Amino acid sequence: MDPMPYPVTAPAGLEADPALARLRDEQPVCPVQLPYGEPAWLATRYQDVRTVLGDPRFSRALATGRDEPRMRAYRSSGSTILSLDPPDHSRLRRLAMTAFTARRVEDLRPGVQRIADGLADRMREEGPPRDLVADFALPLPITVICELLGVPYDDRADFRVWSDAFLSTTRFSMEEVLENVGRMRAYMAGLIAQRRADPRDDLISALVAARDEDEDRLSEDELLSLAEGLLVAGHETTASQIPNFVYTLLTHPAQLAALRADLTGVPAAVDELMRYVPLGAGAGIARYAREDVELSGVTVRAGEPVVASLPSANRDADVYTDPDTLDLRRREAPHLGFGFGPHHCLGAALARMELQVTLGTLLSRLPGLRFAETGDDVRWKEGLATRGPEKLLLTWD
Repeated sequence: MDPMPYPVTAPAGLEADPALARLRDEQPVCPVQLPYGEPAWLATRYQDVRTVLGDPRFSRALATGRDEPRMRAYRSSGSTILSLDPPDHSRLRRLAMTAFTARRVEDLRPGVQRIADGLADRMREEGPPRDLVADFALPLPITVICELLGVPYDDRADFRVWSDAFLSTTRFSMEEVLENVGRMRAYMAGLIAQRRADPRDDLISALVAARDEDEDRLSEDELLSLAEGLLVAGHETTASQIPNFVYTLLTHPAQLAALRADLTGVPAAVDELMRYVPLGAGAGIARYAREDVELSGVTVRAGEPVVASLPSANRDADVYTDPDTLDLRRREAPHLGFGFGPHHCLGAALARMELQVTLGTLLSRLPGLRFAETGDDVRWKEGLATRGPEKLLLTWD
C-alpha cells in the first residue's frame, strides 16, 4: 500500500467531499491512512460498500488485537456490540432489538408526537428566533431514549458531555475523553445496580434480567457496554440529523415547498434526506478480510482492513439518477444511511420514526419556517465524528 491521507478534504457544513466522487470514478478501492491506526483500503462504490458491510468474508472481530484504522485516538474497550461477529453479535443484537422492532416503535409514535408537539408549542410561546438544536433537536431524542432505557432525564446535561467526548476526534484531549468515558461507565454501572435491586419496565431492567437469569446470554461487561452504546447512539445521530434535515430543506426551497404542500410525502422525504445528507465526518468502522476478496478489480488480502464510505455509496451514479440532486420523490435503491448487514443500525426504525414526526410537526406547527439569519451564518460542529450545526436559529410566521 501507498496510502493517501484521509479525509482528503474537510468540506464545510454538509457538502459532499468532492474527492470521494473522483475516487468512485478513478480508484474506487484505494489505500488510505486514517489519523490513527494501520493503513486500510477505502471502498467508495455502493456495491463494494454493501459487500464490505454485509459479506461474512469481512469481520469486525478480527480487529481485536490490531491497531484498527480509526478517526479518533480513543478505542472502545470491552465487548461492544460493534466489535463482534455472529453468533456473539447476533446474541446481543437479539436482546437489544426487543425495544426496537417495527411494532414496538409504532407503539411509541403517539408518545413521540406528544413530545414533539410540546417542544414546538414551547418554541411558539417563547417566540422567534429559537435555536432548533437546543429547543427541539436535542430534547426530543434524549427524552425518548431516556424513557426507553430508564435513564433519568434530569441527568441529560452530563451524558450529553459524555457523548461528545465519546465521539470526539479532536474536540477533547485524550485525557478528557478517558475521564468523561470513565464517568459515563461509572454512571451506567450504578444505574444497572439500581435496576438489579429495583427492576422497572425499561430496557436496562430487561437487559439486567437477561444477564442474571442466564449467565451465557450476556456478560457483565457486555451488559455495561451495550447500555452505554444505546444511550449514546440512541440520541446523538437523530439529534444531529434533525437540524441537518431542516437546514437541507431550507436550502432547497422548491423541495421544501412541495413537501409543505403535501405532508404525506414526509416518510419518503426522510429516506431521501438520509441518502443525501452525509452525517459522518470521516470513514466508517473498519472490517478485516477473512480471506482474499476482490472489490472493483482490487484484491484485498486476508487480514487487511477495509473502511467503507457510506456518504460516497449514497452518491453513486451507477445506482442513483443525478445522485447529487435532492429529490424527495426518489424511488431507487435503498440508501445506506443506516448501514447494511449484521451491524445495520439497531435503532433505525426509531430514528426514522422520530425524524418523520419531527418534519411533520415543524412544518405544520411552525408555518413559514426559515433561517433567522442566513444559511451562511450557521456555526457547524468541529472535532466530532458527526456533522451538523452547533446552533441553528430559526424564525417563522
